[in-house]
Amino acid sequence: MTTSMIPTSWRPACVALLTTCLAAQGAAARSEKRQKTETAQTPALTADAVNAAALAPQDGGTTDGAKSSKKARKAKTSDEKPDPLIVKAQVLLDRAHFYPGAIDGRKGDNYRRALSAFAVSQGLPATQDLTPELWDKLQATSDKPAVTEYTLTEADAAGPYVERIPPKMEEQAELKTLGYTNPREMLAERFHMSRDLVGALNPDKPLDKAGTTIAVAAVDPMTTDKPKGKDLPGEPKVERIEVDKTSRDVRAFGADGKLVAYYPASIGSSEKPAPSGETKVKGVAFNPDYTYNPKYGFKGVKAQHKFTIQSGPNNPVGLVWIDLAIPSYGIHGTPEPEKVGKTESHGCIRLTNWNARDLAAHVTRGAKVSFKDD
Repeated sequence: MTTSMIPTSWRPACVALLTTCLAAQGAAARSEKRQKTETAQTPALTADAVNAAALAPQDGGTTDGAKSSKKARKAKTSDEKPDPLIVKAQVLLDRAHFYPGAIDGRKGDNYRRALSAFAVSQGLPATQDLTPELWDKLQATSDKPAVTEYTLTEADAAGPYVERIPPKMEEQAELKTLGYTNPREMLAERFHMSRDLVGALNPDKPLDKAGTTIAVAAVDPMTTDKPKGKDLPGEPKVERIEVDKTSRDVRAFGADGKLVAYYPASIGSSEKPAPSGETKVKGVAFNPDYTYNPKYGFKGVKAQHKFTIQSGPNNPVGLVWIDLAIPSYGIHGTPEPEKVGKTESHGCIRLTNWNARDLAAHVTRGAKVSFKDD
């Protein structure tokens, strides 16, 4: 149809409509092209992709992290997918005892801070981006695959598992144990991973069936047993702990002043802030029960009497309590490892269960604990 056949009064509207359609088609084409580019840039998440991941060559001195940050601002969706390279970097950090929190393949704050702490320990400038120099240092720490295979046992499949962990502490006190709720949660914590990453690496695999072989992070698996007293503290012994409220991390040092381990942490809240100054470690309890005292006055807890919550990984203090010489304060685990460093705590210092167990296995009785406010 030609414009001469269209009534004069309609022509501006038709032209506007045609312009809008062409603009929409152009936008759709650009969006499709961007999605294809992002897909090509981030390989499919498989064990092979993670183990073969390498830092891309850099152009003009721009780091991979800086480029990724720009892309993330333009297309948030690409940053929501686990990146094989980041999974590999997180596993290497974990093995080097610069823990990035739950391994999830994403560039979150815990990962970036762990990366920076590792860089400084290697004599490099502090950076939250994965530079070529930093990547070389990180790879030099281990030549083993970052992802390995694990075959589920009968015990893994059987549990026993708790059907549900109620949100209220008073209701948790009615349970006989605060165990895991399903195999995926258990496997994620055992191998220091997020539950989403367990699923992403093992699509359509039955995690509740013995004999299933799955891909997991190749880290020292977390156990839930109680270590023998004669084996504690293990080497290297931790003689000093530094709790940084601003950067939300815990650093463990040996007697020689050398940094032994770095852990992300949730530290206090406006309701119950963490203490300041210095204190010391009084003792360690593995698989502790948790007793709530109404004088704590936790928000959301209405009980006016003491009650006890049984032990287990989903206990309010997780699998470990490191007692400090300040009444009611300690360093402990958590039932929600993926929230460590991202949410507040009830005044104490909250680590992932695997990090709390690691610190508890090395800290000496009487170790100095310093709180940094800035």
